[in-house]
Amino acid sequence: MKFTVDKHEKYVLIKLNESKLNSLNSPQLKSELILCNSEGQRNIILDLSNVKYSDSSGLSSLLVGHRICKNADGTFILTRINENIARLIAISQLENILNIVETVDEAIDLIFMEEIEKELRRELE
Repeated sequence: MKFTVDKHEKYVLIKLNESKLNSLNSPQLKSELILCNSEGQRNIILDLSNVKYSDSSGLSSLLVGHRICKNADGTFILTRINENIARLIAISQLENILNIVETVDEAIDLIFMEEIEKELRRELE
């Protein structure tokens, strides 16, 4: 599977450079998501701008990303998804579970906003 990983202090940006997210390559994505998380990254942005098609195993890898970030008190965000993937997410009734934004910049802003909120909550406790 072809992808780029861009690590930052508060998040990691993974951009898939494949046109399909399916049973042939979704195990590699799951492994990369788990690896990022095990290295201490709890906020992951997944840029799907190049992905034109996903099947149920691809969707499963997205749910793995969501679960590991949530368990680490972090955020998993999908960005730049196309109509086909948006439809698959809607059919699966996951649009209220997965965080989806239009652009990478919006995803970064959302992560920083949530990090500030978490810090404020910790201070109030």
